Amino acid sequence: MIEIELQTRPRVAIETHGCKLNQADSGGLATEFAEAGFDVVGEDTPVDVYVVNSCTVTHVADSKARHALRSARRRHPNATIVATGCYAQREPETLRQLDEVDLVVGNTEKSTLVRHVVDWAGDEIVPCATGDDVQAISPTAARTRAMVKIQEGCNQVCAYCIVPKVRGRERSIPPDEIVGKIEEYTTRGYKEVVLTGTQLGSYGFDLEGIDLAGLIGYVLERCSMARLRVSSLQAHEIDERLLALWSDDRLAPHFHLPLQSGSDAVLKRMRRRYDSRQFLEAVDGIRQAIPDAAITTDVIAGFPGETEREFEDTYRLCREVGFASMHVFPYSARPGTSAAHFRDDVPPQVKSERVGRFIELAQEQAARYRGRFLGTSRRVLWESHKAGEWVGLTDNYIRVAARSDRELTNEITWTRIIGLNGKSVIAQVE
Repeated sequence: MIEIELQTRPRVAIETHGCKLNQADSGGLATEFAEAGFDVVGEDTPVDVYVVNSCTVTHVADSKARHALRSARRRHPNATIVATGCYAQREPETLRQLDEVDLVVGNTEKSTLVRHVVDWAGDEIVPCATGDDVQAISPTAARTRAMVKIQEGCNQVCAYCIVPKVRGRERSIPPDEIVGKIEEYTTRGYKEVVLTGTQLGSYGFDLEGIDLAGLIGYVLERCSMARLRVSSLQAHEIDERLLALWSDDRLAPHFHLPLQSGSDAVLKRMRRRYDSRQFLEAVDGIRQAIPDAAITTDVIAGFPGETEREFEDTYRLCREVGFASMHVFPYSARPGTSAAHFRDDVPPQVKSERVGRFIELAQEQAARYRGRFLGTSRRVLWESHKAGEWVGLTDNYIRVAARSDRELTNEITWTRIIGLNGKSVIAQVE
């Protein structure tokens, strides 16, 4: 371990993989490290502690985590390297066997991760040794939006999904605790909060007198955050009471509805709780209530037993919906799931071809969605300045770039969309 002079605060970097729930956890870890006397810095800054908050939803995610840990050791040879997150929860012994890793802390131990780090490092990392005041994490250090976890765990146990094994059973966070966290981020200067969780629609089942719609209403009444975004919902959870909340323009018009498959037979094998008809009804409901809303999705290609006809059912449904964005995955067997025992009879080449067709469709639809807003103005939260351009995100989930002499970092401005440029649009700040 590197020795740190007494007057130097120890530095920690946190690399986050996977979902917004992991991003929320990383935000919490950053706060805890700061409160313990650490400076939270970027991944390429020399550090004393490097944390990889891993995902394990596919074998590719596992590989990415191992690569990140090895890369962290090469870039920070004297740092304490920590593996945490879902991969660390699912296969801790695999990660402990990596020479590059010092500590493995699963999801169930995340609340004590900082304590583990301090205990491991001993006298070589001494938080608060200088007596300095704790420094709040600046908005630019942790981007311009914060992830706030409202719920964790999943009771659905879909056939392909490892999440219930690595996140546990569903549990809701009390509303006042959520409001307190959002107001804390507001005080720090954040302009957007994303409500995250594994199964948001189940929020409140273990609390008295509140559900997801009730929580969102409660947050809107009590919080002054400029923008609020909901991370992911299931099709069967969309109803008029929920959609009515979007009359408040602080709620970002963006709905992520995981589809996974458009074939009812495949959805049944996956143990999803909706069918293709319910999915289309949810989409129609959103578009009637919020016409400009972005609807994004996840699709799995090559689930065990997926026939050509079942794939075509999914492709047709995706084409009919016209998503603003699609995350496409080839099926990846996860040990510990029931689908891992299914006969994986879709050849890799066929999976690859199906993924390719989905990606091509996704690109066409995304370009069409962005094109709809040419000549219109949207509110943009500006995140960074790169290569002479400001980069930000509209309320309805369009990536924009604009040139301006103004300082725009972490500001929300009305911005006119004037052109298309690959995966983003060209805009003019008004």
